[in-house]
Amino acid sequence: MTFIKKILMPAACMVTAFAATAGPLTVSARLDSVKMLMGNVTTVNLEVVQDENVKGYFPLLRLAAEKGRAAVAGDSVEIGAPISIDTVRVGSGRLQINYVVPVQAFDSGTYVLPPFHFVAGRDSAASKPLNLQIVPVKALATDSISPMAGVVEGKGASVLDSLPDWLYYYWWVILLAILAAIGCWWYIMRRKQAKPLVPKPVKVIDPADEALASLKNLKERKLWEQGREKEYFTDLTDILRRYLVRRFDINAMEMTSNDIIRALAESDANRSRDFVRRVLDMADFVKFAKVRPLPADNVKAYNDAYDFVKETAKRPDPQADSRTDAPAGSAAPKDNGTKGPDTVSGKGKEVES
Repeated sequence: MTFIKKILMPAACMVTAFAATAGPLTVSARLDSVKMLMGNVTTVNLEVVQDENVKGYFPLLRLAAEKGRAAVAGDSVEIGAPISIDTVRVGSGRLQINYVVPVQAFDSGTYVLPPFHFVAGRDSAASKPLNLQIVPVKALATDSISPMAGVVEGKGASVLDSLPDWLYYYWWVILLAILAAIGCWWYIMRRKQAKPLVPKPVKVIDPADEALASLKNLKERKLWEQGREKEYFTDLTDILRRYLVRRFDINAMEMTSNDIIRALAESDANRSRDFVRRVLDMADFVKFAKVRPLPADNVKAYNDAYDFVKETAKRPDPQADSRTDAPAGSAAPKDNGTKGPDTVSGKGKEVES
């Protein structure tokens, strides 16, 4: 009984604490003025209460911030920018976010502003609709609505004013002439340089050597030891994908994990594909399921990648080397079944000279 209390009591406290901190998402809205003159600006005050660890946004306000305006109520009312935001902690792990949104209308009438929807993760909430009355401007033809604008003083003289007209209008011709002169000079200098008759051979790095060097570099960077498991597995799978492209001509950079395994099943690396499968499965868990692997999992994935490269690396052909080293026009010696002078007696094994 004492053992059960020791286990259940802390769990009940944790559940109670989580329930105390978490709360519903609430959104409220109010207008500074429900009645205003046509063309004037009022503000909508939005209040959002949510948990601290949740990020959310108003889709309508995001649209207004991107385009500078957003139309509501049948394009009769506009929500403008900038929108001011203020965040206040209200305790118990809760936040109160206050939005001040400018609103303007250029047509008289009574309008209903639709609810403002707020999205936070998988949860959403909306405010109540608001009523806004726009009063028309009463003006007669004889009324002076706005005075005439005054005379604008010109700016001071610019440096361009002192340039000749031909230079001002045909500067692009001069620029093209300068660029053409530079191109001719570069072409003449290139012609004067001595070019080798036979181009230098390009050294092609073996795919296995390149992959092993990349694995060694990845190990020295110590990414997962620094808590950067996602970056570690991204680099590890990229090394394997590049090796598959060069070694087996598999377009692994554009394939999913399942496609790569199916392609390996039809290649010479069928027996070693379990190494790749384990690395890709663990990488998918880390990158997409956001699972944090154990240190042993990180080491295991590295060793699987290393073993796969070592097992599938191209090995030199001894017979091809012997044929290459043989003198031109000479035939390879035939084995007539007799032992030569370098044969070890009693063991039936020839010692290479």
